[in-house]
Formats: sequence, structure tokens, C-alpha cells
Amino acid sequence: MGSGNKKQKKQKLAAVLPETKEEKEKETEEKEKPKEDTQNGESEHGYSKPRVTHVATAGLELATLRGLYVGTHAFHAAGTTTTTANGATTTTTYAATPLAAFPPVARLPARDTRRILVTGGAGFVGSHLVDRLMLLGHHVIVADNFFTGFKRNVQHWLGHPNFDLLRHDVVDPLMVEVDQIYHLACPASPPHYQHNPVKTIKTSMLGTINMLGLAKRTKARFLLASTSEIYGDPEEHPQKETYWGHVNPIGIRACYDEGKRIAETLTYGYANQDNVEVRVCRIFNTFGPRMNPADGRVVSNFIVQALKGEQLTVYGGGNQTRSFQYVHDLVDGMIALMNSDYSQPVNLGNPEEYTIKQFAETIRDIVNPAATIKDLPMPKDDPQRRKPDITRAKTEIGWEPRFSVVQGIEETVEYFKCIIDDI
Repeated sequence: MGSGNKKQKKQKLAAVLPETKEEKEKETEEKEKPKEDTQNGESEHGYSKPRVTHVATAGLELATLRGLYVGTHAFHAAGTTTTTANGATTTTTYAATPLAAFPPVARLPARDTRRILVTGGAGFVGSHLVDRLMLLGHHVIVADNFFTGFKRNVQHWLGHPNFDLLRHDVVDPLMVEVDQIYHLACPASPPHYQHNPVKTIKTSMLGTINMLGLAKRTKARFLLASTSEIYGDPEEHPQKETYWGHVNPIGIRACYDEGKRIAETLTYGYANQDNVEVRVCRIFNTFGPRMNPADGRVVSNFIVQALKGEQLTVYGGGNQTRSFQYVHDLVDGMIALMNSDYSQPVNLGNPEEYTIKQFAETIRDIVNPAATIKDLPMPKDDPQRRKPDITRAKTEIGWEPRFSVVQGIEETVEYFKCIIDDI
């Protein structure tokens, strides 16, 4: 693809999904408000209470976040790649971003700056979390074994004085000094965790033990990225955090479901026995830019199939329901929970509920109305209904999604259009 075409595609993505009238008015009001102290009271541990829960109120416009993946999605990690086309060989070197070219980060007073470890920080969700924490002015350390993550997802921060990237597997102990730990490291898509179920269980169990041990030693606050999969195939709908779940402990998905359940048990074990400060978010289906097109998740599958003119594949009639949230909403919620005083599990998801077939039709209508949908047999242990009750998130941390599913799909589709030639 020529550089001119890539530039046009980047410009197209940057222009997609403009802020709504309400968002613009809200941003204008925020800009006109007098500057306030960044804290709105502190907890007994010195952390600010939840005040910033959304991109706009954090002073980060959506366009700023877009620029991070629009400007870097076509780049690889620092190094050299060689491509051959029509008999000609081209060698391209990718270097760390020059300091002057980094996105502008906030300048926080020392008392508000945190050293933050993000395990799995080169992955889909982790890289968006890293972007936000960097832009907010914190020092971020990413630990990733690159099993499912990619260096290119954090390429734009390489060389920044506030950023460190470590190739590290969390099944091994890690010795760093930090104030907060976001523990995301674990394969999250069915093809990935089913490919190596023993490794998945080890990551959930040993990785969580190691990161909780680090939190205990450094007195850091620890946030576990858990999952709605701990509810299994739920008999309660929608699912509240008080629901204990309905999980097959020996099924094909059990390595992930039960792994996250033991991770939660370990988290509260360390909290009760060793006074580690903990937070647990149960993440429902999430999508957005930087999803791996080949990770087997329903959103990426549908978008890639539609863009390639293939049939969209549903299973068992597509009558299963899911609730999908846009990744920027999830990051808002994770940061709000980490900086709150609430320590019980919190659902983070968008309560908009779709059948899988409805979701396929929505993506088809946006991407390629001529595409057809085919039905295949239902896989084992696939949950039939999944929808979060987010009452606790609203009342305890002041969070709820601000992007509709359709808004998120439109932006994600435009991102995939930019990378489709590389798929």
C-alpha cells in the first residue's frame, strides 16, 4: 500500500465518529470552569477519591486518544523489517519515537504522580490503559511476555522517560518498586486460552500470586482484571456481583473461567490475611481498535469477514446474547475503580444486550450490507445469556458507559479498514 493511501486512511479514521453535540457542550463547560486541585479529598491511604471517570472530564478528548492508534497502528516495534514485492526488496527501520514527537502528557505534582505497573500492557485492553495513564502524567511500567500482546501497541511510548517496557512472564516473580498494579496478564480469547489450558491456569494462579506478593512487599494498591466468565452460563439475568456463577469446572472454557475465579479468591485472601489493598473489576465483552484480527472474538471475526466479503459466521442460530462495551469506556471504569475507596468486585460492561445474530447484522449493515450470514453448530459450554447489572459501578465509583455500541463499532470498523491489507 502506498504512503499516500495510508495517510488518507489515517485521516479518514481521525475524522470518524465526531463528538456528539452533548459531548462538545460538556467539553466547553469543562474548559470554562476554573482550574481545580486534582484531588477531591483523599482516602486514608493517600489516594484521591473518584472524581475523574470519563475521558472528557480527565481533559483528554477522544481525538487525542484516536491519534495514538491512528498514528501508530501501521508501525512495528523498534527494529528492522524486510519486505519483497515485484522482485524489489525494501528494508524499513522503525526506531523509538523522538522525544519531541511524543503525545503531550500531563505534568503532575510529585504527590499525585504514581509509579504504575500494567501486566499484559502490550495487549488490546492493556495498551489503551497504558495510553491513558501516560497521558495523565504517571510513570508506567509494562510487563508482557508478548504471547498475545504486541510491541507495536505501545511503540509510540518507547524512549519516553516515564515509560518502561519489560519482556516478562508473570508466572515468574518481578522485582520493581510501584504504587499501583493493574494485573491484566492472561490470554482472554477462547482460541488463545484453549490452545494451552495449562499455561492459562498457571498465568491466572501463579501470575496473580506473584503480583499480589509484589503488592504486599511494596504496599501497592492492586487491581485484578477479572471477567464476566466467572459467572459461567448464568442462571441469573442480568448478573449482579453477588451472583456466584454457574461454571463447568472441567469444560473446555474452564481453564479461563476457573482460573479467574481462583485469582479472585487469591486477591481477597491477600487482602484479608496481609492487608493488601485490592480492587476487582469483572470485565464484560469489550471491543475497539487494536483488537487482534485473528484472536477469534466475535467482534473481530464479524468485521474481518464483512470487510473481506465473506459470510459472517454465527453458531447455534446466533440466539445467544452478549453485552459489548467500547474499550475507552472500560479504561475509564478501571481507573475510576483503582482510585476509589471501594474494594468489592465491580461489573464493568455495557448493559446494551444483543443476540449474536443481531450483532452480526449490525456489523454487516455498517460494513457490507451485501454480506450473508451462515450458521454453524454451537460450541461446547458457550454461555447463552450475558448482561451486566452495573448498579454498583454507578453508585460506588460513578461510572457508566458513554459510548453506544453502534458508535464503537463504527470507529472500530474504520480502524480495521486501515489494517485490512496486513491481515
